[in-house]
Amino acid sequence: MRTALRLTALAVALVAVVLWFFGGMNRGWTVTTVWREVKDPVTDIVARIPEKQFRPGVEFLGAGLGGAALLAGASFIFRKK
Repeated sequence: MRTALRLTALAVALVAVVLWFFGGMNRGWTVTTVWREVKDPVTDIVARIPEKQFRPGVEFLGAGLGGAALLAGASFIFRKK
């Protein structure tokens, strides 16, 4: 049981880091709108256009690593007989 909890904790931590890394690695809070700058070729005016895009923030990373820490800590509760 101890080994299963520790492996599950490792898997949860790994999934949290991978999802945060490949999701955009936003070092702030979660963002659902990203601003893109587009330059008009005729007038040379730069406009900012909002685009719907999900980028997980540090709270997703923290929650995943916190859950993994709880699972790892729970593995110390169960002792071998």
